[in-house]
Amino acid sequence: MKILKVNGMRCGHCKAAVEEAAAKIPGVSNPVVDLDAKELRYEESAPVDEAALRKAIFDIGFDPQ
Repeated sequence: MKILKVNGMRCGHCKAAVEEAAAKIPGVSNPVVDLDAKELRYEESAPVDEAALRKAIFDIGFDPQ
């Protein structure tokens, strides 16, 4: 399981938006946000372009670390 810190998430809508954006990146499977930890956790079904994942999250208004 991979973990990416994501700042700016505060509610269920934020959680859903980040999970949806992450799910669109090739290789990302089962994306789940932990709001308390401010983390996106996901599995890799294939190698993931982490720059593309960070950009997708940034583009919807959040701050991936």
